[in-house]
Amino acid sequence: MGILGEGLNAAVERAFTRPIPKSAPAQMRYLVRQEKGTRAVAQLLGISQRTVERYVKGQIVRPRPELGERLADAVRQRWQPRVRERAKKQAATTDGLVIHTRARFGYTAAPGTTDDARVRHLTLALPPEYARRFFDAQAAGATERQLRNIAAEGLQEIYFQDHGRRAQGLQVEFTDIDYVEFEL
Repeated sequence: MGILGEGLNAAVERAFTRPIPKSAPAQMRYLVRQEKGTRAVAQLLGISQRTVERYVKGQIVRPRPELGERLADAVRQRWQPRVRERAKKQAATTDGLVIHTRARFGYTAAPGTTDDARVRHLTLALPPEYARRFFDAQAAGATERQLRNIAAEGLQEIYFQDHGRRAQGLQVEFTDIDYVEFEL
């Protein structure tokens, strides 16, 4: 997953009402409840069923670093699904989302104007239609390039074209991203 996908996930995670379990045994117990069995968790994480049982009993407390990352990612993806969906729905229907970014923006425009790409720091509120497009594309397994194109279209419409009041025919390129953060 790229920088935009991770940014969207982080924004949704900020809507959580309870903290994610911190210890490996607590995370493993949560996964066992969600997946309804130790065998499914073992297959999910690529470890033995007996190892999962040891984590659940608290016999193993500290996982190997790569297993710890896989475990934390699996829990994070499944944590508070209703809260996650409610936050996405609210952003896609009424609130929209805010994008904070520092990236290089280049564009093609009418002759006689400058089209040199330059780094800009932008913080803009995108309307709900862009939040819906982001979340729909992410659910459909969109690539980082597709998410970047959606962001470029939103920034183009809101910032560069000012909702269609200026710069007709301008096409924005969103490249060399230093960082991107989203807020719901």
